[in-house]
Amino acid sequence: MLPSILSEQVLHGLKSFITTGFETQTPLFEGMFTRFVNQQGKLFKGPYLSVDLPFRQGMDSRDYFSQFKTAFPPYLHQEQAWQRISSNKDAMPTIVATGTGSGKTECFLYPVLEHCALAQEKGIKAIVIYPMNALATDQAKRFASVISKSPALKGKLRVGLFVGGDEGESGPKQMSADQVITDKNRLRDEPPDILLTNYKMLDFLLIRPKDQKLWQHNTAETLKYLIVDELHTFDGAQGTDLSCLVRRMKARLQTPAQHMICVGTSATLGDDSSIEGLTGFASKVFQESFD
Repeated sequence: MLPSILSEQVLHGLKSFITTGFETQTPLFEGMFTRFVNQQGKLFKGPYLSVDLPFRQGMDSRDYFSQFKTAFPPYLHQEQAWQRISSNKDAMPTIVATGTGSGKTECFLYPVLEHCALAQEKGIKAIVIYPMNALATDQAKRFASVISKSPALKGKLRVGLFVGGDEGESGPKQMSADQVITDKNRLRDEPPDILLTNYKMLDFLLIRPKDQKLWQHNTAETLKYLIVDELHTFDGAQGTDLSCLVRRMKARLQTPAQHMICVGTSATLGDDSSIEGLTGFASKVFQESFD
């Protein structure tokens, strides 16, 4: 969903709609709409450039985590998120609400990788739920890239992308520099440390007999992280579905109360005036207390 590509697609669609629906063969007006949509600045103005103030830098360097170095020194909000989300630090349910391009993924990505690197047991230790398969696929490449560049993680951590229906069971069976494991049979036989999916597929994975092998190594305390990306998209009926799914998953895995670190991220959740509403919403979705 790159803005530059998306804007071109929208512009192309609008041009096609106008010329197809309104163009006339009347001699006086023939070709008028085609000329209009193709004339610079008539149908579409821009591009515009938004210059924001730089994000505040944190106090730590790239050595925040014991198992690996981060790609860059953290911004202040990333450093604060790491302190709250890391399983060996405060470990509290957290909402990450910060602008597009501010490094929201890194806020939970690095703490999850650190936890999985330190954990000794097999099984799914973290689940990341995305609202769209395209977003999950794109984010999977980031997981693969970070792991492949770290000697302490490469060959030790496994990330699985489980989306789609019964079709397309085959796919990459090993981690690479730009791909995670997508072969469903391999994921069932050898469950990954981190599972990337969507909420509808996660529902299937909890109830379908053929998918029960995914949870074969999970004890009550194996699953430590539940992360929902773009939390604002789960409003109304979808939010209710997600909250019910979270409750079923905890019951299915017998997760102890206050054991799981729940994280919701979004660039459009609100500002300081809506904190009470945000924490109340997240508490209902995750069945956890957000301060």
